[in-house]
Amino acid sequence: MRELLLGIDIGTSACKVAVFDTSGNVITSLNGKYHAIHTQDGWAEQNPEDWWNAVIACIREILTDGNIKASEISAIGIDGISWAAVAMDNQGECLCNTPLWFDTRSQEICDELNRNLGRENIFSISGNPMKPGYTTPKVLWYKKFMPEIYSRINKILQCNGYIAFKLTGEYSQDLSQGYGWHCFDMRTGKWDDRMISEMQLNKNFLPEIVACDKVIGCVSHVAAIQTGLCEGTPVVAGGLDAACGTLGAGVIHDGETQEQGGQAGGMSICTNECVSDERLILSFHVIPNKWLLQGGTTGGGGVIRWFSENFATDFSEINNLAAKIPAGCDGLVFLPYMMGERTPIWDPNAKGVFYGIDFAKSKAHFVRACMEGVALALRHNLTVAEEAGAKIHDLRSMGGSANSLLWTQIKSDVTNRKIFVPSSDTATTLGAAMLAGVGVGIYRDYDEAVSKTVRITREHEPNFENYAMYNKTYETYIKLYESLKNLMQKSGGKLSA
Repeated sequence: MRELLLGIDIGTSACKVAVFDTSGNVITSLNGKYHAIHTQDGWAEQNPEDWWNAVIACIREILTDGNIKASEISAIGIDGISWAAVAMDNQGECLCNTPLWFDTRSQEICDELNRNLGRENIFSISGNPMKPGYTTPKVLWYKKFMPEIYSRINKILQCNGYIAFKLTGEYSQDLSQGYGWHCFDMRTGKWDDRMISEMQLNKNFLPEIVACDKVIGCVSHVAAIQTGLCEGTPVVAGGLDAACGTLGAGVIHDGETQEQGGQAGGMSICTNECVSDERLILSFHVIPNKWLLQGGTTGGGGVIRWFSENFATDFSEINNLAAKIPAGCDGLVFLPYMMGERTPIWDPNAKGVFYGIDFAKSKAHFVRACMEGVALALRHNLTVAEEAGAKIHDLRSMGGSANSLLWTQIKSDVTNRKIFVPSSDTATTLGAAMLAGVGVGIYRDYDEAVSKTVRITREHEPNFENYAMYNKTYETYIKLYESLKNLMQKSGGKLSA
């Protein structure tokens, strides 16, 4: 009988459920969609039950198509988006929708905490700035504005922890998702009692912190009936989607860097030490004794999807259009701040900007400028990470954008770094499955897991002439935001979907 591993990825707009053999080959994969809920300006939330229902539907379809038997699945790993705040009561029921990573309703709470406790004090423990996207201010928002809900909370879970609970009935808080809490000590990986007290958080809300590959339980009788999985199948805690994607791209050693090309953009640099910078994001990696210094941008593959849908451009023609335009886009520069911006500027009022428009510019110029703008945002984050002391080697690209040879080459040219592309579309679910494989002993360690499962499909070498051109473009890119940020503040733009 085959040994198979099931990976579950809870994304912002859909879940992905994939089954792999122990060599990392995809046996089957399905997506289940759901939607964000926007009831007020700056609010973006989801019903965690929608995640679970989508997961159930995908697993049941996978198990009924005849290619996979539930008994072949040796273990299950789960990853998910960051900074959820799933409020659970003592009956195991979800009490309310959870705000998403780009929800900004708790800005005033962040401002108050930064004033009263000290921005530096908070950062010294958590290694991350107090911003509304994180878990901490969302829970304190419940306390202030939903006291009836807050009074009934038993545990606060991350999204992978919620799916793990639905599968096993066990509460868990994996190490990599701890960075959503500012009472989480980024050096030790433990809860900080002093900060819990100073922030007036309820420590009982915080599950025990466990390793991402720890088997936290097995598929329960109820979950087996709901999903079709075998009762007793081991489930590991799982972790942050960016960290699992980083693992699935083969990034497990100091200086190795993953470049994210999904709906949003960003990068994750594997480090042996706790290297923090207020302009960036710091988490533990899903593998032991490693950290990830991350950049997270709102502009990624979603920029091209936006352009295609709103300017009547066939998605299949995007690359052909952009390829007609030379590097530097004849002076057209794009700031990809489509929902405000996260790292490294942390400006919810930032707006997308095209600069350099004239009668000579065509639709193709705008497509290329979108691609270059996302690459410039990547370079900005990498530059800040180096300033913080991180070592950066070659990049490994993942996500849908990595399927574009042109876009990947633009990123290589803009950053002046070699880019390797593994099997990009399945890196995140593969990372979750690898955690499960290590957790149950299928792989001896992560070096063996990567060597057996991750395969490079192509490489991109930077073009020095293009890099020289992009140095000028990057200078304009940086100056544009600096020149416009005060105006953006006055215009009162907000992060919204």
